[in-house]
Amino acid sequence: MERPLTKNIDAGREPLGLKDYEAAGGYQAVRKVLQEMTPEEVTAAVKKSDLRGRGGAGFPTGLKWSFVPMGDDAPRPKYLVCNADEMEPGTFKDRVLLEGDPHQMVEAMIVAGYAMGADVGYIFLRWAYRLANQRLLAAIAEANAAGYLGDNILDSGYSFKLHVHTSAGRYICGEETALLNSLEGKRAIPRAKPPFPQISGLWGKPTIVQNVETLCNVPHIINRGADWFKSISRSAEGGTKLYGVSGRAKNPGCWELPMGTPIREIIDEYAGGMQDGLKLRGLLPGGASTDFLVEEHFDTPMDYASIAAAGSRMGTGTMILLDDGNCPVGMVLNMMEFFARESCGWCTPCREGLPWVEKILQAIEDGNGCAEDLDRLSAHARDLGHGNTFCALAPGAMEPLQSSLKYFREDFQSHITNKRCPWS
Repeated sequence: MERPLTKNIDAGREPLGLKDYEAAGGYQAVRKVLQEMTPEEVTAAVKKSDLRGRGGAGFPTGLKWSFVPMGDDAPRPKYLVCNADEMEPGTFKDRVLLEGDPHQMVEAMIVAGYAMGADVGYIFLRWAYRLANQRLLAAIAEANAAGYLGDNILDSGYSFKLHVHTSAGRYICGEETALLNSLEGKRAIPRAKPPFPQISGLWGKPTIVQNVETLCNVPHIINRGADWFKSISRSAEGGTKLYGVSGRAKNPGCWELPMGTPIREIIDEYAGGMQDGLKLRGLLPGGASTDFLVEEHFDTPMDYASIAAAGSRMGTGTMILLDDGNCPVGMVLNMMEFFARESCGWCTPCREGLPWVEKILQAIEDGNGCAEDLDRLSAHARDLGHGNTFCALAPGAMEPLQSSLKYFREDFQSHITNKRCPWS
């Protein structure tokens, strides 16, 4: 089984320095694109590979790049921004790549920057990722000294400068335009679209915002080809995927596996199954802002199309497990506390609705709920859904709520009828 993203990562040692990374084939993609390919050819290769964004939305990466104005008349400077502000609850895959192979991240930024003609790159890093910050800065310094960054890289005529920007730490910065506002030193709130960042992004200039895992795939696509990338998948969608499992499995963690690996295989073979005495009731397939899946879905392939057909979103591909020894009401309440706190407050439904949902769930969990509360929660799930808010934060928060009411309604009713949480 090929694992291009994690082949250099060994938790028992420091990440590869520049010389060892080069010896393992590193920076060959940079040399190839600068010496043999036009920017348009790089974008075409990524488009052909069927690489989809690994940050949650799953948008085709090459198509996204194709929206950037090219040519001598294109606005300058252009910016490439890596979203490394991994704040989705239950998600830790990007941290594995940033800490384990920082030169891979640097090389990916150079290749992607060349494809869109970017002059400057920023890695927008979660404040808590201090070790990743340290290792990225060291890798950037080595790359600068070796001539892979800076002016006239490898005498190609292409210049690219790369910086790490440490985030102040808000979930809303996962929304790309809120991230750009934060990077500009403004309040982190989403922007109205259009214009889209590819046309008018950072400081009003063409900008691509891309996830860590997405970008790290790019050098491997360039080195080995789009057909190879599609061949290592078990799905119509290309490549491998970093899948994560958190919860009361025997071996929670993160693994690089072929795209389309089934849910049950990931949990049973890689996470070791559930801890003794526990049964899996349901799971969130891609972080806290996705719909629950239950037993009937556990053989579903983990790819974007299959998970969508099952009624959820693959999101980040990092599963949060619900076992029969935990309260689903309490689990959803915990997530609503997070989402209510992380609302940027820009639009009324999100600012006012999420704290109200939290209060209702808290009352139910404490044994003070009433039958009408279930109707109120359903109404909020509808009214805070897609199309009713300024961005996707509140609609994402409603996904675990609406699906828990669908699959675990008897647990909510038990709390209300018996005036207590059965698990307390």
